[in-house]
Amino acid sequence: MNRDLNRNDNSKKPLVYSAMEVARFCGVVNQTAINWIKNKYIKAFQTPGGQYRVYPEDLVDFMKKKNIHIPVELLQACHKSDGKNILLLVDDDRVWNDVMAKYLSSKLEETVIIQAFDGFEAGALMVKKRPNLVVLDLDLPGIDGIRICKTISEENSFGKPSIIVTTALEDDGLEKRCLELGVSKFLRKPVNLPALAEDLVELY
Repeated sequence: MNRDLNRNDNSKKPLVYSAMEVARFCGVVNQTAINWIKNKYIKAFQTPGGQYRVYPEDLVDFMKKKNIHIPVELLQACHKSDGKNILLLVDDDRVWNDVMAKYLSSKLEETVIIQAFDGFEAGALMVKKRPNLVVLDLDLPGIDGIRICKTISEENSFGKPSIIVTTALEDDGLEKRCLELGVSKFLRKPVNLPALAEDLVELY
């Protein structure tokens, strides 16, 4: 069965939240959220009808400053507000990383692809770019893939992306351990690129 691997979403409008939705995310009453906006604690704009609207990135910034728990739903909205997904490819084999990037960029039109070649670079890009999809090799220099998975599962700083793990390691317990850490897919190398593209589409 042929499938269109391109994400054809006709809704390209930036995602914004009302004051009521801001209140729901922050666990407060509606008037409190309105007061925060009026006092410029939360960056917002007004519609022609006078209603307040807040971009997800601005709400996340406010919640971080106030140490308010940030739901995964809101973190995911930050990188989808421009209508595109962000995919991070993490593999220290530069040739294979580039092959993946070239192939997937031709198949996943509405996806911004970024690359990392070691665990430290991957961690920095996850904090800076907040990808919502990650293809992660486990055997990495610096910070290994298992440690990255563990950090993602325990903290909000990486934005809770969906993860596809790839590995050539033979440890039989790796798959179980990765799935327990919230990994969506566990793939043994060599990886079939058309199948990987299909898996990524399923995670959109």
